[in-house]
Amino acid sequence: MADLYSELGVPRTADAAAIKRAYRKLAKELHPDRNKDNPKAADRFKQVTAAYDILSDPDKKGKYDRGEIDEQGNPKFAGFGGGYRPGGHPGGRPGGRAAPDFDFDFGGDPSDLFSELFGRTSGGRSGGFRQPPQRGADVNYRLTVPFADAALARTVRLALRNGKTIELAIPKGVEDNQQVRLPGQGDQGPAGAGDAHVTFLIQPDARFARDGFDLRTDAMVPLETAVLGGKARVPTPEGEVMATIAPATSSGKLLRLKGKGFTKKDGSRGDLLARVLVEVPEDAGLAEFLKARVQA
Repeated sequence: MADLYSELGVPRTADAAAIKRAYRKLAKELHPDRNKDNPKAADRFKQVTAAYDILSDPDKKGKYDRGEIDEQGNPKFAGFGGGYRPGGHPGGRPGGRAAPDFDFDFGGDPSDLFSELFGRTSGGRSGGFRQPPQRGADVNYRLTVPFADAALARTVRLALRNGKTIELAIPKGVEDNQQVRLPGQGDQGPAGAGDAHVTFLIQPDARFARDGFDLRTDAMVPLETAVLGGKARVPTPEGEVMATIAPATSSGKLLRLKGKGFTKKDGSRGDLLARVLVEVPEDAGLAEFLKARVQA
């Protein structure tokens, strides 16, 4: 290791404040968290930290300036300051360690210095740091739901990638590509689970067209029923219902079925507008059928 003052880029006449400022600047530039792909920066960080360990300690600094210890903090002569002794340790360090242990004295609380430099708390020895505990990752799901289920705001089942299956109520008045957040249903992490984000994809249904919260559909009505009146089947999200057809109903007439449309945000429902399409028989007996009905 080079001269400790040179490591920090300060003259030998530098006072404690100048040494501390120089170290802060270098530590911020060279810290491993900011140089993950640069091993040389990590080595340099250790060197300047070791230099600061000695020069920030008045007792060690005095011994270094007088030539009693070297750049690693080892005594240069057995007669100075507790040199090597059989069964002992250099410089009064337990365990016979010759090099500094990076147990640095920053002239205050080390966490204050590193918090200021990196916005983190100190993780203990060797200049280590730890991130605050993190939540698990959020997870995105795309859930395709049948048109009728969306219209009726039914409950559907969703299989999560953590192995759980949950019952999920479709939001009232749901729109295609609408997203909802499920707190705590994401991946697990040290600080708890993340969230799940579910995007609803409404599957088209050829029978229905959405008009706001009203629905439009077609009702096929036999010619006889259209002429004489009666009942005809009309599709709704719940299934087919029998609607009353007045006599002499022509194609194109709209039948309004109240409360049979799409669920609104307040839980009520729009209407179903059914367009009558009269079914005309294709067989040759149509003329005879009409003649017989007229005569009757």
